[in-house]
Order: sequence, then structure tokens, then C-alpha cells
Amino acid sequence: MAKKQPPAEQLSLFGEPPEKDSRPKRGSRRVGPAPVSVELRTLAERLPCNVRLGTSSWSFPGWEGSVYDRKATTSHLARHGLAAYARHPLLRAAGIDRTYYAPITAREFAAYAEAVPDDFRFLVKAAGKCTDPHVRGERGRASGPNDLFLEPGFAGAEIVGPYVEGLGPKAGGLLFQFPPLGSEIASAPERFAEALARFLSELPPGPLYAVELRDRDLFGEPYVAALRATGAVHCYNAHPRMPPVAEQRRAVGAQDKLVGRWMLHSGLGYEAAKDRYAPFSSIVDEDPDSRSAFADLSLEHIASGSPVIITANNKAEGSAPETLFRLAGMIVELFRERKESES
Repeated sequence: MAKKQPPAEQLSLFGEPPEKDSRPKRGSRRVGPAPVSVELRTLAERLPCNVRLGTSSWSFPGWEGSVYDRKATTSHLARHGLAAYARHPLLRAAGIDRTYYAPITAREFAAYAEAVPDDFRFLVKAAGKCTDPHVRGERGRASGPNDLFLEPGFAGAEIVGPYVEGLGPKAGGLLFQFPPLGSEIASAPERFAEALARFLSELPPGPLYAVELRDRDLFGEPYVAALRATGAVHCYNAHPRMPPVAEQRRAVGAQDKLVGRWMLHSGLGYEAAKDRYAPFSSIVDEDPDSRSAFADLSLEHIASGSPVIITANNKAEGSAPETLFRLAGMIVELFRERKESES
């Protein structure tokens, strides 16, 4: 069967690698960073350096004024926006989601790494070929069993290797996001946890591996035990298919590293949120519970200096950058209150 490729529009949406040698058309300029207010610069200075916040991608024209200095097309931002994005003092991380649809090469990863400062980190989504039990055909319909599901040899060679080689020290975490797996797998959480543990234990050592679920039935003690046994971490995710972030924290317990993704507002589907929030220039529906939960989680890790990487999606509240700016403000305020109480 021919390999299914994601639509071109989808690839640009999640950020194509910067093209170092390409030039804008005559009369146009590459996008630059938007001016940053004194308040946001001060907030960035006060945010502990082990906390890195970023968006799920960077190619949204509606971010003119908050991230970018001018209007630009989605395609232009996908190819040239990362360097401007990474100059914002509060955006010290970014997600690379296009890798879910197909692995990319070390050279492509290296192009991303060259576009950002040394203290920037990427949260990379592993290819769905190793987390989806089904081969997907037209419109994402299952067309048969996937022999690469939880296959560590494929993951190590095609995903982990290029990720480590290309990003080097800017590799912030490799995320294995499992889609809804169906009733046959979801009804057997112990069996899934055993398979997950085998998979994780056979991956090349060194990178931070994170796991994200979309099935509540799989989110239990066997799953948590599998992560603990292999040194992987649970990716806290704000998504309607999962328990609230605070509830996830109570179930998972302490972890030595924090990975979080603020994805989708409760009660909305992806397309409904997209229609409601476009062009993603402002907060539309606040989610104070998720903000508080992610801020509390961050505070747990600040004292130890352990890595924190949290990304936000436009579909969480309406605008991913604005969501992160408010989250940063809450983290800084909680940190200030704690220091005052200890003095």
C-alpha cells in the first residue's frame, strides 16, 4: 500500500523546516518579531529559567502584534517564522507536530535547531506509525493492522535517531501521543501497560520520553507503573477526552521532569474550536482550572530546577501565545508568594 501523506496545508500548519537559502519574493520581507511590552519582558525575567513555555506550532497569521511584526501567510510563517518566534523572551519552546504524520530527517531537525537560541527547546511528537494500532487510509479510516505499532526497532532508527542527531541539546522531549485506541485495547489496561513498558525499555537511552493518552480507561496504576519502571514521564494534557490536569497529577504522583500540553477547551471538538477561535488573536474562553493546575505543577519543579516544558494550542482558549502569557504570570505570582512565605 502506498504511504499516505498528510495534506500540504496540514504540513504548513504544523511548521515546515526553515529554508536557510530561500529568499522572499521581491518587494517582501521576512517576518520579524513583534515589539514586546515592558510588562512581558519583566515577566520573562522573573520566570524561573528551568520553565520553558511554547506554542504547539508557529504558523498563524493571527499572531501579528503579539508574536510577529506584520501580517504574513501561513506558508511564509511555517518556513520563516520560527526565528522571529524564538526571539520572544517568553517563548523559549515550541512543539513540532508535523512529525506525527511521518518521520523527518536529522537534517530537517537541524534546520529547526539552527533557527533558535541555545536555551530553546523543542517538544517533538513521534510518528503515529508507532502509536496507532491501525494503518490509516483515506480520511483517516482504519484500513488494517499496523505492524509498526509499539515496535521499538522502527522507533529507534526512524524517530529517536534523527531527533537526537538533528536537535542535539535543543531536544526538549520526544512525545508518544496515542490516539483513541479502541475498545479492544482500552478494555485491557494491564496488557497495554505491559506492551508500553516493553516498548519504552527497548528505546535508545538518553532522551526524555513522554507519553500522552486519549483513553481514560488506560490512565490508571498499570500505566503509571510502566512509566516509572522505564523512566518515561506522563504528559499532562488538557483535553476533553482525559481527566482534568489536577486529577491527572493526583493519579501520577511526583515526576522528576514536567511535560505538559494545553490542547483543547472542554466541551469543544477540534473543528468547532477552530471555527470559534480563528484567527487566534485573543482569548475567547478562559480555562482557569487548567491554568491553575499547570501553574501548580510548574511550581513543584521550580525549586529542584528540573526541566519544565509546557506547550499550548490555539484551541485551548483562543490564542496560544496569550494563554502562555497568562500562565507565565500565574507561575511568577505563585513563585513570588512562596518566596515571601519562606522568608
